[in-house]
Amino acid sequence: MSEHQTPSQPPITIKKYANRRLYNTATSSYVTLDHLAQMVKDGADFVVYDAKTGEDITRSVLTQIIVEEESKGGQNLLPIGFLRQLIGFYGDSLGGLVPRYLEHSMQAFSRNEQQMRQVMQHALDGLFPFNPFEEVGKQNMAFFESALKMFTPFYPAGQAPGQASPEGQAQAELGELHNKVAQLQKQLDDLSKKK
Repeated sequence: MSEHQTPSQPPITIKKYANRRLYNTATSSYVTLDHLAQMVKDGADFVVYDAKTGEDITRSVLTQIIVEEESKGGQNLLPIGFLRQLIGFYGDSLGGLVPRYLEHSMQAFSRNEQQMRQVMQHALDGLFPFNPFEEVGKQNMAFFESALKMFTPFYPAGQAPGQASPEGQAQAELGELHNKVAQLQKQLDDLSKKK
């Protein structure tokens, strides 16, 4: 939500027409994906509807913006390994945990953005010898581990951990998810070391 919008204001409506043009109903003008990207950066809340069907297509338009930004060649925020792992979660029984985890991680990162900017500036100035991403990574990992503990089932009395059961299978899947997150964490650590 931007500084210009109050909590009671509804999001701006953008309509997408068959000719792929986007129309901002608040300004009564056509806009581009670059305009929408700037609106996101400015904190403006909007929804995008297909003008013909009325279907909410906000997610696909935001995804298009990300693809456009990634293809500009300047700054790539999504490492290839991360994209591969993310694709691997589609159709996975634990895939439902990923959006909440990613959303929480990004919210935490946003809350700490100013602090991160200061830490990075100090690190670049040589004032701090440690990696500024290390603490954020540790916090994210701690959050994910606590989330895993909430979803970890207890074994019924008398059942050995190795016995196949729905609970045991869920435990194994959670372990696999934990390993994938650990791999993501390692890639983030490696990436931050390169910078």
